[in-house]
Amino acid sequence: MKEILDDIDRWRDRGHRVAIARVVATEGSSPREAGAAMAVSDDGEVAGSVSGGCVEGAVVAAALEVLAGERERGVITFGYSDDEAFAVGLTCGGTVHLYVEELDW
Repeated sequence: MKEILDDIDRWRDRGHRVAIARVVATEGSSPREAGAAMAVSDDGEVAGSVSGGCVEGAVVAAALEVLAGERERGVITFGYSDDEAFAVGLTCGGTVHLYVEELDW
C-alpha cells in the first residue's frame, strides 16, 4: 500500500475519484500475496500491482466499473480453472481473491 500512497494523494489533490483493489486471500500458487494493492483513478491512471501483470487489465476494468457505478464493491476472484482468468493470463495454477472498492475520503 505504501508505494501507491503518493499517487493516491496526487489524484485526490486533483479532485479525482479512486478505487482500490486489494488481494485479500490466495489459494495455491499466486503472483502476489495478500495485502498487495492497486489504485485506479477515475481517468484510468494505475498505481501498484495485484498480480504482477497477469490479471491487471481485468482488475483495472473492474475498478473503473465500480467508479462508474456499474459494479458493486466486493470480492472478485480469478483462478486457474476460471475461463476469464485463463483468458487474461492467470496461469500460475492458483486462485487470487481481490476486494475492489471506491476510496471514501
